[in-house]
Amino acid sequence: MNQNTEPIRDAKSLGVPKMLLLGLQHMFAMFGATILVPILVNNYFNGEGLSIQVTLICAGVGTIFFHLCSKLKVPAFLGSSFAFLGGFSTVAGLDTGIFADMSMGEKLPYACGGIVVAGLLYLALALVIKLVGIHKVMRYLPPVVTGPIIICIGLGLAPSAVANASTNWILALIALSVIIVFNIWGKGMFRIIPILLGVVISYTAALIMNACGITNPDGSAILNFTNVAAASWVGLPPFMWCKFDMTAILVMAPIALATMMEHIGDMSAISATVGENFIENPGLHRTLAGDGLATSISALFGGPANTTYGENTGVLELSKVYDPKVIRLAACYAIVLSFLPKFSELISSLPSAIIGGVSFMLYGMISAIGVRNVVENHVDFTKSRNLIIAAVILVSGLGFSSGLTFMAGTTSVTLTGLAIAALAGIFLNAVLPGKDYQFGENPNADASRGVDMKPMNKK
Repeated sequence: MNQNTEPIRDAKSLGVPKMLLLGLQHMFAMFGATILVPILVNNYFNGEGLSIQVTLICAGVGTIFFHLCSKLKVPAFLGSSFAFLGGFSTVAGLDTGIFADMSMGEKLPYACGGIVVAGLLYLALALVIKLVGIHKVMRYLPPVVTGPIIICIGLGLAPSAVANASTNWILALIALSVIIVFNIWGKGMFRIIPILLGVVISYTAALIMNACGITNPDGSAILNFTNVAAASWVGLPPFMWCKFDMTAILVMAPIALATMMEHIGDMSAISATVGENFIENPGLHRTLAGDGLATSISALFGGPANTTYGENTGVLELSKVYDPKVIRLAACYAIVLSFLPKFSELISSLPSAIIGGVSFMLYGMISAIGVRNVVENHVDFTKSRNLIIAAVILVSGLGFSSGLTFMAGTTSVTLTGLAIAALAGIFLNAVLPGKDYQFGENPNADASRGVDMKPMNKK
């Protein structure tokens, strides 16, 4: 068993063909969740919602834009954010004021306008961090806070993995088994593309099962190529200009509070995974600005909000290939696919059970990174304050599965469970006495989660 493979930080050493395969692996990892957002939004807007083609090009362009803002250093992929689904649903249900006589398709641009403003709020936080310094900001985010938040990111996604896998457990287990086998016993290139192999082999199994007349347990066909046959080979994404209204802005913009906390958690997770200090270099202010601008640009042209994707962090952990160029290849694939409706539909035909099987591994990896964050930083859980902080974060992050909805004036605002958990953890850490951790006192411990104040030496 090849358990101690050294991480690869320059994918050029593998050669161009292998780099292309690694990029394809990252594209598959993000694809299912990224296109699921427009599919769900279309349900809210009675078929007049977001376009899969626009979603893909916004994810690709947004990722490249993020990499430019972060000095090409951070191996993160930006896909569609699920945090704004509640906001889309709320805007779709608006029936007063200017929305009274609108069709669903006419309401959608206003939802996107609210997301543009939400993205701009990232810039405000980035400016604060730039002015006061990352040291003062991160002192409120010790491992006892960031660790459980990262755990919540993975476990919060777990129900979707089970729901997808349950549509056909045989396919899900094939995908999961292939990933495990190649990650543990694979040699050479096969060991660093377990996700791609899991998708390809399980999809081949789905083709064979479908050809033999086998169906899913609920009686539905394992594969459905109806949309593939109807789609054209080449076509421009149907862009749409956003519109602005205060009601829609008040619905969508506050969600940025949740996604900004998710961003900080994701940056800590990626930093801990890769062993680089991305929060200090290139800086949290740069990654926030890149994420926020990518979100605003996406929504400006009728796309969903973008967010750093935990699925791809899981791929980094599995493959041990940390070169950001591989992520940018995945972004280029997404852009190309956005102009090829037939190929987009073909990949969309990937059974949800396979996505579920892959997600079992990826989402679990995210939570495991959070556990490692806590362990490597020696968080002392014999102290009640640490137990209280971690307990409240975990229960809030996982317990508020539908978020917390309240009225801001005449507008309904929903905070996601992760946002509640982050706010509660930060508050409790600030007010509870007996703080046993001071940011910056132990750079070696901070380094394991990527938030020390000195660059780590590359291997």
